[in-house]
Amino acid sequence: MAPPRFKRLPKHIGIIPDGNRRWAQNKGLSKEAGYEFGLEPGIQLYEKCLELGIKELTFYGFTQDNTKRPAVQRKAFQKACVDAVKKLSNRDASLLVVGNSTSPLFPPELRAYTTRQTFGRDLIKINFLVNYGWKWDLNYALRNSDSNHTNMVKAIASTDVSRIDLIIRWGGRRRLSGFLPIQTIYSDFYIVDDMWPDFKPEHFYDALAWYEEQDITLGG
Repeated sequence: MAPPRFKRLPKHIGIIPDGNRRWAQNKGLSKEAGYEFGLEPGIQLYEKCLELGIKELTFYGFTQDNTKRPAVQRKAFQKACVDAVKKLSNRDASLLVVGNSTSPLFPPELRAYTTRQTFGRDLIKINFLVNYGWKWDLNYALRNSDSNHTNMVKAIASTDVSRIDLIIRWGGRRRLSGFLPIQTIYSDFYIVDDMWPDFKPEHFYDALAWYEEQDITLGG
């Protein structure tokens, strides 16, 4: 079935795929079991973005704060991030992983993707935030900009990620959770109450329908 038609689409969409642990508990599973069920929704969303011609997509994988969770959960979401990147590396996309890759908590399988890798027809830019922290991102700029800090925005670790037009968060929580503070400064923010493993294309289309009615001024 063809996707709906929209009169205006965001160029760059940020995804916060929350609710994996709560979904698993509701199904009588262990908390860490939920992350595996978040893989297929990511592929579905990628395909919908291709159909619509979305130019860039950023997934929030896991944060440095998330690594404080129990080891069994940490290993599960690390594996889910590795599996997601591997799945999409066989598709028509350029992939970039942004996060503290010098940490032992960063999956070594993803170090090759800390510079953008292009696959197939390169129809969409996809960014994964893996072992990401907003303080790490901004402190990177402080260490690498000139003495007057005039180039700080260009010196952040996530500088290859463009400004985000629309953020969609699954799981009902109404917070950014440290998601790319520079790129999200003027983002519109849409909440899906359903958990991420319960992804439906209608969630995405509803968010896009809402977005096209927003007054986008970027402060002007």
